Formats: sequence, C-alpha cells, structure tokens
Amino acid sequence: MDLPSTPAAKRAEVIYRRRFSPAWRDRLWRMLQPPAPLIHDPRETEVEAPLGRWNLYLGGAGARAPGYVNVDLFAVPGVDVAASAEALPFPDGLFQRVECDAVLEHVENPEKVMGEITRVLAPGGFAHLVVPFCHPFHEYPRDYRRYTLHGLLQLAGSLEVVAAGWRTGPTATLLVFFLEYVKLWLPWRPLRVVAHGVLGWLLWPLRYLDVILRRSARAGRIGNHCYVWLRKPG
Repeated sequence: MDLPSTPAAKRAEVIYRRRFSPAWRDRLWRMLQPPAPLIHDPRETEVEAPLGRWNLYLGGAGARAPGYVNVDLFAVPGVDVAASAEALPFPDGLFQRVECDAVLEHVENPEKVMGEITRVLAPGGFAHLVVPFCHPFHEYPRDYRRYTLHGLLQLAGSLEVVAAGWRTGPTATLLVFFLEYVKLWLPWRPLRVVAHGVLGWLLWPLRYLDVILRRSARAGRIGNHCYVWLRKPG
C-alpha cells in the first residue's frame, strides 16, 4: 500500500516522531508547549460504549491508545499498523469500538473511510467520530474539509446515531484563530514559535468560558469540533 511521500507528509511525520522522541531538545519542546486552548464537553464521554477484545483507533499517530489497535499512515512509536483508513487491512466485523478522532478532514475520500469503519465494526459495536467545524487549516498530511454537525450526521449511513454534539465550543474557536492570526504577522518561524508559546500560556485559562457558553443553543454557530456516536445494528 502506497503511503504519502509529499513534503506535507514528511512534515507531519516529523511532528509525530517529536511527540515521543527521547532527545533533550524534543523533551524541552514538549515541556514548553502551552495547554491546549480548548476544553472538552464531558457529555461526549458519557455514552455507554464499552471496549471489546478488539478495538480500533484511527489516526492515533504517536499517541498512546491502550486497549486499541492504533492505525496511522506512519510507522512511528505507538502505531501498531501503518495503513490508509480508506483500505483497512482487517477482516469484517472484528472491532467492538472504532475511534476516528479528527481524521475525516484529512482523507481524500471520507465516504470510503466510513465504509471501512462500517465493514470492520462488529454488530452492536460503536463508532466515535470527531471532526472540526471552525478550526484553522492544518496539514497532517493534507487538510481537505470542515463539517457542520448536520454534515457529520450525513456520514452515518447504515449506522444508528446514538449521540451527537459539540466537543469544543466557541471560545476555543476564538483562541485558536487568534493565535494563528498573530503568527501571520511574524515572518520568521522562530518568532512564530515564541509567540505561540507566550500567548498560549497567557490565554489558555480563557478556555473555561466554554463551560458557560456550551449551555447556549447557539454555541454551535461557531463551535470548534463536533462529535457523533454511532452503533452498528446487530
């Protein structure tokens, strides 16, 4: 199976490898990273979707995913299988739960990915999808699209919708776009790295405003990421 070899793919692979690199520069880089300017809505994880013997995590990159077979494009530490989500190398009905977190915006054919998720999901199993709505452009290794919550629900196909909502809210949207806006004014990468670090540490406490704002029915108008839980009839 051919995996991407474009400059964007190579940059993405460098980022993935840096996440767990033992080199002192990479460890220092990780320590200086500010907290993410977003906070997850706890209602996203309240769905009863127990893990089974076999569970699949798509796009985990270098992240640790205990209890899952971690699939990504690159064979970096933490990845169990390097493969495309559009052609998964697994038999039908194997996995009790499939996590697809911020992946569908990066694939060329999301319908194919959904077809593969449906195929490898066991009857009665659950799929958890997360996608961005209002979020800056980011190539890992490509960035093709954004989804409204209604657009995400259209991908369900034959799977039953169990729950849907917003993972991260409007304050997260404002913060991530403000950081990117400031960096647009800085011509040199070292300055952008410093600006991101300094502003990130100064602004991240504002993310807790979303604890209040997510109660509003209008929060999704500029929501950051949305999610859906799906179940395969069995």
